[in-house]
Amino acid sequence: MRKLRARWSVLADRIDAGTPLDRDRTVDALRAFAILGVVLGHWLVTALTTADGGLSTTSPLARLPWLAPVSWLFQTLAVFFLVGGHVAARGHASARERGIPYGAWVGQRLSRLFRPVAAVLALWAVTAGGMLLGGAELSTVQTLVKLVLSPLWFLLVFAVLTAATPLVARLSPLWPLAVVAGVDVWRFGLGGPEWIGGVNVAAGWLVPYTLGAAWSRGAFARRTPAALLFGGGAAATFGLVLWGGYPASMVGVPGAPISNLNPPTLAAVAFGLAQCGLALLLRGPLDRAMRRPGAWAKVALMNLSAMTVFLWHQTAMMAVTALGLLAPADLPGLHTVPDSAQWIAARLLWLPVFAAALGVCWAAFRTYEQARRPKRSTSSRPVTGSRTVPGPRTAPRSRVASEEVINHA
Repeated sequence: MRKLRARWSVLADRIDAGTPLDRDRTVDALRAFAILGVVLGHWLVTALTTADGGLSTTSPLARLPWLAPVSWLFQTLAVFFLVGGHVAARGHASARERGIPYGAWVGQRLSRLFRPVAAVLALWAVTAGGMLLGGAELSTVQTLVKLVLSPLWFLLVFAVLTAATPLVARLSPLWPLAVVAGVDVWRFGLGGPEWIGGVNVAAGWLVPYTLGAAWSRGAFARRTPAALLFGGGAAATFGLVLWGGYPASMVGVPGAPISNLNPPTLAAVAFGLAQCGLALLLRGPLDRAMRRPGAWAKVALMNLSAMTVFLWHQTAMMAVTALGLLAPADLPGLHTVPDSAQWIAARLLWLPVFAAALGVCWAAFRTYEQARRPKRSTSSRPVTGSRTVPGPRTAPRSRVASEEVINHA
């Protein structure tokens, strides 16, 4: 144990030393927090049960409505879009200064998003085909594939907003916020068609994205704007839930007449504003925490494989659930109906098992996310007379990891 701690300490110190002094580590910390929030949220509010034969999806939020506040902790997509807008706007401005054309810049950013997606789609195409050929029920296969593919909508929206960065980077968040409000009034107040809600899929996430772009321009250098954002967003959220008829859960609940997330409603966007304001207010404490090598190394390594973690966390949960079917009886918190506090306690005990399965997926598929590094040319070593002067030594693996994290920004 002491050796492991010593090795980790050395690795953390090297990653810390390899990070540029001007890097804003709070950006990476917020991105890691957002991804972990989504992962833990899915693991807690998604249940695969055998109650109806085969595997079907349900949620403890449908049977235990008092759990709705849990969704306030783990619905962190607004923070991810905030960070995404900040990083994209800053990166595009830097690319323009260096003379990098838009096509090259956006191609590089989108390839980082979609390179690991190919591995997920390929594996599940083979898995789904094999299950059907093996006699699995079509409804079971559909349930599993839907769980795998459902998070990909977020990547599609994020990719569209990233590609549109030059057009939306200086857009005021008030414009997409007004669109969301108008669509909700049309849908819920005037009996408009349900399909119009699709407009909010882009407009709703454009609000935190443009906030992130404003952050990159120094709009939140002082704490006052962030405090107003947090206070105003929180007040609006409570008002819309208490008196506006919006559901309390900030994620979709099976069987509910209205979902705050699909598509995003005004309540979800207001909640996202509060989250973004809180995130911006926490930059000071986060920056101090990230100055500790151990804490920064964990965040840096998480960011190195953020998309891998996001794309494979549902597969990890399903793999554990499927292996659990080998047991002679349904396992509490894994296959049983989520309708009691006992189920919640049992599910919490399964989280480390899900994490271990995700670790296996990470080890197998993380290389698809990390861009290949060009090989060093041995011919670049200078020669003086007959004596070869050694060239620079290959960077330690930990230093390489730190450089990769920097590249992923």
